Amino acid sequence: MTSTILLRGGRVIDPANGLDEVLDVRVAGGIIAEIGEGLSDENARVIEAAGLLVLPGFVDLHSHLREPGFEHKGTIATETMASLRGGFTTICAMPNTEPAPDSESVVKALLEIIKRDAKCRVLPIGATTRGRAGKQIAELSELAAAGVVAFSDDGSPVADAMLMRNALLLAGQLGIPISEHSDDPVLHGSGVMNEGRVSERLGLPGEPAAAEITAIARNIALAETTGAHLHIAHVTTARGVELVAEAKARSLRVTAEVTPSHLFLTENAIFGPGPEPLYDTNARINPPLRTEADRLALLRGLNEGTIDAIATDHAPHALQDKLCEFDQASPGISCAETALGTVMTLVARGELDLHMAIAALTSNPARIFNIERHFPGAGSLSVGVAADITLVDPAARWTVDPGSFVSKGQNTPLGGVELTGAVRAVLLAGEIAWEVAND
Repeated sequence: MTSTILLRGGRVIDPANGLDEVLDVRVAGGIIAEIGEGLSDENARVIEAAGLLVLPGFVDLHSHLREPGFEHKGTIATETMASLRGGFTTICAMPNTEPAPDSESVVKALLEIIKRDAKCRVLPIGATTRGRAGKQIAELSELAAAGVVAFSDDGSPVADAMLMRNALLLAGQLGIPISEHSDDPVLHGSGVMNEGRVSERLGLPGEPAAAEITAIARNIALAETTGAHLHIAHVTTARGVELVAEAKARSLRVTAEVTPSHLFLTENAIFGPGPEPLYDTNARINPPLRTEADRLALLRGLNEGTIDAIATDHAPHALQDKLCEFDQASPGISCAETALGTVMTLVARGELDLHMAIAALTSNPARIFNIERHFPGAGSLSVGVAADITLVDPAARWTVDPGSFVSKGQNTPLGGVELTGAVRAVLLAGEIAWEVAND
């Protein structure tokens, strides 16, 4: 039997419906039954939401769940719980698993694990090439029929331009986007962080911004040629943002995402706050953290609507993956549980527009991957759709404690950092899937 819940007096913000008003939300039968002033229901559990933001459940286009193949880093159960605590009710699972989801049988097996263990809604992303090896196009039509929402080789960019062109052609015919990690492997070389002043000071091999910029330019040109939908995963450079803006100005089917990590941190996180280098392996990520100028350009791109979505690139790792020399450390940050805090801290600082940030976490990502095909109403608070709702306290101040993460990965450079804004409760299909325990 489903619950009846009345969220009373919260600030309801729903970019999909242009709503920003203090209202009540009544949930019944698993759906949003009513939104308005002065609602009542004697059978409902009342949640006093005064001072809270009542938002659509967040949609994450880029998350690593690690299962199958890397369960020592994370599992579908642990990482979807981490996402839920971060306010995400729908996440898209990247394909860097073993085996990679490059065939119908692998996707079906993955969907069985999701059905059994997932704590929130999960949609798989299929591999663009077989084994993510960049040699042969995967059976994209077979993957589409199996239910993938996008194609991607994740951190293995499709270096062969003709192969990428043909993949875009086929994906375009299927009406499914390709989410591409835009990176030139030759220019990237052995780089382990952004190439520049900090990499020189640390004596670490750098990855030039040109590795991303030239790859984005090539991929946009191929998207223009094919008419396909190209999604630029985790853009990190100022020039990359400009290229996306130029593509949109020409009405090309190009969308882009940015991670909370790249919005919040710079390459200086690797050096650390003290006079001596920290070589913080928790700040190693691919693509790398860039300069302050790049960070500010990413914020402008998001505020102006050039960048469509905030996607976590949540990447949990085992302790041993980071307790090593910097250039040997596995790249990635566990950030599902800190994403909302970093975003709201940027809002509190006046660096990020609240409405653009919420749209980038909800309605925009739902639109980009056409999530509504699978979950009608995803990313919105429309009456009559599944009640996936995230309650946020925008004023809460808290200090990041990696030891409290439910994710298997405690690999974050934010340990000990104070953030503003916290998730207080999450409803999934009308039921309270997670809430802060009452003292």
